[in-house]
Amino acid sequence: MYLRCWLALLLALVPATLSTKPGLKIKLTEKGLEYGKSQSIAALQQKLKSIKIPDISGSWKVLHIGVVKYRLSNMQIVNIGLPKTEVDLVPGSAVRLSISNTFISLHGNWKIKYLHYMKNSGSFDLNVNKLTITTDIAIKSDETGRPAVSTVSCGATVGSLTIKFHGGASWLYNLIKDVLENKARKELQKQICPLVTEAVSDLNPQLKTLNVLAKVDQYAEIEYSMVSSPTISNSSVELSLKGEFYNIGKHQEPPFSPADFSLPPQIDRMLYIGVSVFTANSAAFVYNKAGALSLYITDDMIPQGSPFRLNTKTFGIFIPQIAKQFPGLMMKLLVKTVKDPIITFQPNNVTVQATATVTAYAIQPNATLAPLFVLNLETSVSAHVFVSGMSLAGDVALNKINLTLATSYVGDFQFKPLDNMFQMVLKVVVIPKLNAQLGKGHPLPTFGKTKLVNTQLQVLKDYMLIGTDVQFTG
Repeated sequence: MYLRCWLALLLALVPATLSTKPGLKIKLTEKGLEYGKSQSIAALQQKLKSIKIPDISGSWKVLHIGVVKYRLSNMQIVNIGLPKTEVDLVPGSAVRLSISNTFISLHGNWKIKYLHYMKNSGSFDLNVNKLTITTDIAIKSDETGRPAVSTVSCGATVGSLTIKFHGGASWLYNLIKDVLENKARKELQKQICPLVTEAVSDLNPQLKTLNVLAKVDQYAEIEYSMVSSPTISNSSVELSLKGEFYNIGKHQEPPFSPADFSLPPQIDRMLYIGVSVFTANSAAFVYNKAGALSLYITDDMIPQGSPFRLNTKTFGIFIPQIAKQFPGLMMKLLVKTVKDPIITFQPNNVTVQATATVTAYAIQPNATLAPLFVLNLETSVSAHVFVSGMSLAGDVALNKINLTLATSYVGDFQFKPLDNMFQMVLKVVVIPKLNAQLGKGHPLPTFGKTKLVNTQLQVLKDYMLIGTDVQFTG
């Protein structure tokens, strides 16, 4: 189970959509591989316990006795140990699993027949020591864009094998023990590599269940497909992923592409995830295209204690003609982006620049909307990004706004006095609504029952870096 989960962690993000540049990168360090190795020992032991040595029978000519017919049967593993297990990286090609100094103890029964009529039986103990297994595991992707693993090579060597017979004429067995030990060694070695290959192949059905498209909400999903082969170095495995938001059911590319970025040589955590500014801006493109970046604001959304009310009386203080033409009416504002927001990452700073319009309406007694004016709104917000569970979440704070008059349906008026009013509307209505959505986050790549611990997030130039350790939870 642990081996399966850990290789899933290594491979869950390796489907195959070969493109150009990644929006997201993942690096598994030696520390991560070491944790995966420690978690996999129990699974390896369990798999090796399934070794079944078939009954061994035959005959052998013994001096002064003649032909001895023998049979070893009912061989069962009673103990197994993997004191030394290593996972190494073969630069550019594979992950190498090495197991050495493995010991296996078996117990079974023996029977012999000699001198035509003499029979005897008893039990025996078979001990295998210094068993060495080495296998290289290739990381590829299947035709559906999901990860697949296969055994490239495997070798198994039994260092020593001894049999001790108990009961009956075991002294006679000891005369031919060299023959029996050689046969048992060959039978054992024949089974080990097929079992290892089977253990690796057992991962693929689970990996096929991984969804390379992670749903964010009713508007968007994010794709975590591979854009190039994994980069395997002496110290890490690096995966280059698409990391791009799309409208659900409609994958349209934005009018911009990912820029090159490289993960720093940090190794303190098991796993590093680099999320580029391209990923963030692809989200802005998707939500703007879906029409999700618009909001109607009504008076019931304004805090009760606020002296500012969303009605023609309040606005009439600044724009007298509104109060004259539409006396005693409630109002509604429509805040709507007119182009994709632009997100920038600088060291320790995430900034979002948005261009929107604010359209003010008077709500007529028959519920129709009478347009009053349209303002152009340029706004800047600072974002705080954090990891929440298995999601990347955030919140924003208003930096500044700039208003200009686009259209007036009530004649000329001075719009600058409205600055403070609209700053308040943004701070108490729009920003909290936005933060409620950002707080839900979008899913990071997931791989079985795991959780991220000891997580640290840094904002660097053009990408953010998440360093984290991982714990398996089941």
